[in-house]
Amino acid sequence: MISIGSRIRAFLLEIGELSVFAGRFFKEVFKRPFEYNEFLRQCYHMGNKSFVLVGLTGFIIGLVLTLQTRPTLAEFGAVSWMPSMVGISIVREIGPMITALVCAGRIGSGIGAELGSMRVTEQIDAMEVSGTNPFKFLVVTRILAVTLTLPLLVIYGDAIALYGSYLIENVKGNVSFQLYFNQVFNALKFGDILPATIKTFFFGFAIGLVGCFKGYYCKKGTAGVGKAANSAVVFTSILLFILDFIAVFVADIFYEL
Repeated sequence: MISIGSRIRAFLLEIGELSVFAGRFFKEVFKRPFEYNEFLRQCYHMGNKSFVLVGLTGFIIGLVLTLQTRPTLAEFGAVSWMPSMVGISIVREIGPMITALVCAGRIGSGIGAELGSMRVTEQIDAMEVSGTNPFKFLVVTRILAVTLTLPLLVIYGDAIALYGSYLIENVKGNVSFQLYFNQVFNALKFGDILPATIKTFFFGFAIGLVGCFKGYYCKKGTAGVGKAANSAVVFTSILLFILDFIAVFVADIFYEL
């Protein structure tokens, strides 16, 4: 049985290796040649093919959040605050976090499994022997693609979630489209949108970094591929919660200044 000390030591070693991996990314990202075609292909693969899942998730979030909250607000005669409350909740916290977790499951595991399969079948080794820089071609392009794609997916998911919330308000309270979204945008401030947008870039970077790290250093064998994909999702999810806490803490200090 593995002791707690051994687990902590292994975890800290993995954090150190991930930090070195991140440092190598920042070193390679500014070097030529730039793999534009591969970068655009990854953006399409990760962004376009995630639209349905992100949209469906956002739509259900908007429906459920409104259905669960409306009876409580009705008891206090505050149903008119529903658009403002839902808008702030989704834009500031629920939308970015849920979308990031969904993408961690779909994109992070996909990157881990793909690079893990390439490592197991020695395709990465073959690229190194042929003189190609596999880190530049495989890792840098994927991390950049997720970093730049996730904010767009979050905006898309937020819009779909707000529309789902509007449908419930329209059916339950006969609220028009214009009135609902006027209240949403009147409640939102620049200080709500900016921090929520900035942290999505860090979320995307974390998803791409961990997925590439787990896949690039995948252990030999088919079991290693499955373990790389699974650990990429688990590790990324924990990292997302930590980053979200840091972002909220920093934003709270900013609001107090």
